[in-house]
Amino acid sequence: QAQLVESGGGLVQAGGSLRLSCVASGRTFSTYAMGWFRQAPGKEREFVAAISLSGGTIYYADSVKGRFTISRDNAKNTVYLQMNSLKPEDTAVYYCAARTIGVVVTEAKHYDYWGQGTQVTVSS
Repeated sequence: QAQLVESGGGLVQAGGSLRLSCVASGRTFSTYAMGWFRQAPGKEREFVAAISLSGGTIYYADSVKGRFTISRDNAKNTVYLQMNSLKPEDTAVYYCAARTIGVVVTEAKHYDYWGQGTQVTVSS
């Protein structure tokens, strides 16, 4: 069973950048597809980005395409989310998720393990 720990959230002004990290425990990280999701107050959890085992397949939500970049380092059991040109509407708790079947998908229900989340707040 994997444990995921996110870090890197915080308060930033609109137009700024943050880099989120998610470290996974265990020896099978390289067999997991990984995703980032977010949930704003009063809203449902939504897909942000996902990456395949090797990083060869990547999906982004339309709302973050061109501003966010997902990447992974299998040697460090870590997946990253580089967030640039942040907007107030990006404010949310950001969650890292792992899928034991390595095919990349965008629906939260298909992910098996979740982190505790990290708060990102973008001020206008």
